[in-house]
Amino acid sequence: MTEPVPTRPADDPDSSPRRIPSVERLVGAAPPADLEAYGRTAYTDAIRAVLAAIRAGGGPVPDAAAIRAEASARLAAAHRPSLRPVFNLTGTVLHTNLGRALLPRSAAEAVAAVMVQASNLEFDLATGARGERDDHVEALICRLTGAEAAVVVNNNAAAVLLVLNALAMRKEVVVSRGELVEIGGSFRVPDVMVRAGCRLREVGTTNRTHLRDYAEALGPRTGLVMKVHPSNYAIAGFTAAADPVALHALCRERGVPLADDLGSGSLVDLAAYGLPPEPTVRAALERADIVTFSGDKLLGAVQCGIVAGRKDLIARVRKNPLKRALRVDKMTYAALDAVLRLYLHPERLRAELPTLRLLTRARDAIAAQAERLAPAVAERLAGRATVAVADCISQIGSGALPVETLPSAALVLTPGGRGGGRCRRLAEDLRQLPVPVIGRISDEAVRLDVRTLEDEAGFLDTLAALPPAGNGLRTP
Repeated sequence: MTEPVPTRPADDPDSSPRRIPSVERLVGAAPPADLEAYGRTAYTDAIRAVLAAIRAGGGPVPDAAAIRAEASARLAAAHRPSLRPVFNLTGTVLHTNLGRALLPRSAAEAVAAVMVQASNLEFDLATGARGERDDHVEALICRLTGAEAAVVVNNNAAAVLLVLNALAMRKEVVVSRGELVEIGGSFRVPDVMVRAGCRLREVGTTNRTHLRDYAEALGPRTGLVMKVHPSNYAIAGFTAAADPVALHALCRERGVPLADDLGSGSLVDLAAYGLPPEPTVRAALERADIVTFSGDKLLGAVQCGIVAGRKDLIARVRKNPLKRALRVDKMTYAALDAVLRLYLHPERLRAELPTLRLLTRARDAIAAQAERLAPAVAERLAGRATVAVADCISQIGSGALPVETLPSAALVLTPGGRGGGRCRRLAEDLRQLPVPVIGRISDEAVRLDVRTLEDEAGFLDTLAALPPAGNGLRTP
């Protein structure tokens, strides 16, 4: 929001519409910094827009300096990028709405290198012939997962769609009724199958599916058996699932491929890092023929979907026309390659991979950070809110381990004053900062979980842009 434009008193003789300064005069005295930043044409257009608003308003006429200031404010707002960095203090580490995994510095540098000059994206430097873009990461994926071959597409939903269309078009796909999930954005497995040209064959019940259910469903019309990992929900109580090794053996015996949609796609045993266990891609490939998973969830890289598995099945996937429509660009390959290489040095992985580093932070270290920050945050929020430190829980996010939580600590901002909406207004003010601060509202307070806060200085600097209590936020 911008400050109100100062105006002349109503009895000022220069307040008549006829006294509005000319565009030429206003632009002629424009701040050089504005002309350099936005250009004369854009600045002139902004001046004209401000003058049009003044004429339409019919009120007192601002002075020339105020008109130029309003034009500058409009230009600044218009040129602010829509996609901006924020402080994710929600307590969800892999927050889908806030960009999921943070890239390590090595991946960002790799992306920058291929952005500013030509690269060998589809060029074989050894032979001088046309190359295959998946070659840049396929060998690494196979080494880390045990797969025979792999392809990369733009996200895991695309990976599932491509596998279904390539391996089971116009055929039946057998899925347990308890795995017909819906993920974010109303993305439902049955709907994807329809779009892929497959026919769904449900087996078992919501809570119990046995090996015999699959055996009875397999027939000449079966193109694929599919397992869907419950990455965003959990069923407890009276449950049963077919033994995965026995199911894989049954599929091999019947000559039907078994696909496993893992979703999150962990490449390491999380339990070894003190985290709740999650199936690894390597373990999944020991009991399935083909696996799909995300690049920007537990893997900790960039948004993409990876299909890994048997060489003959991957060849069919790669030849499918949808593969070209769903392929990724050079920046994605560069980032993914850099992150995959970190996994070759497991002794350094926790320190260098942001996702693993943030997930494995000790609760005591997080609490100590919150206590250290509290006085400075209280100083910046003086008159707006009191600041305290409290225990809280973090979650992994993006559908990974939905019922598991991580102990953490939060800065608890309790707004002063009376009336409803105080927390909402404080949260809105924090979102309007130069680098927006995103927390969560709970128990009449705004809570900032500091598990994911690594840039303490930047955080305090952006809080310093809060105006004194009772004033609106300044335009950054």
